[in-house]
Amino acid sequence: MLKVGITGGIGSGKTIVCEIFKHLNIPVYNADIEAKKILIENNSVRKKLIKNFGDNIYLNSSEINKKFLANIIFNDKKDLVKINSIVHPVVWENFLSFIQNKLCYKYVILEAAILIESGFYKNMDYVINVSAPEDVRIQRTVKRDNVQKNTIMQRVNNQISEDERIKFSDFVIINDDKQLVLPQVLKLHNNFIQNSVIN
Repeated sequence: MLKVGITGGIGSGKTIVCEIFKHLNIPVYNADIEAKKILIENNSVRKKLIKNFGDNIYLNSSEINKKFLANIIFNDKKDLVKINSIVHPVVWENFLSFIQNKLCYKYVILEAAILIESGFYKNMDYVINVSAPEDVRIQRTVKRDNVQKNTIMQRVNNQISEDERIKFSDFVIINDDKQLVLPQVLKLHNNFIQNSVIN
């Protein structure tokens, strides 16, 4: 069974691409969603985060203090590294549990905004980058999240560049609102089906 990683900058359309793979009956693990669950539900992670960053990191037992966390992530690289060192290993273990009952599939997908930065890409058989021009990505995100452009720019600048992501990728899906995405996904799907090995 192949492990395929999907990444892309903010507003690139990773989720849309992954929805197509889901419609093709391919299991998709969304690392960003699962990491948010782990921050709340995993007691060991909670204790470590509180020990390192104080009680303010949580609003209550079922809600993270997003503003406080964003301030840490976007303003202090050392603290970001610390948070990642606490959360990423648990996310990876969670992904391995996820694929245990998926061994009958030809391949599975790990969707992660920071697939490269987390090091998860090293354990993938293939990496796909979903790509779109920066101005298109910003426009989409402003509309989707209803936030100011400068807030989006801060997030964009906090991510690795498009060129860097492409360097680590085996395939690129162009999602620029001009080229059709579906044929690109189907081509890759057929490629993975033909080249996979079932355990």
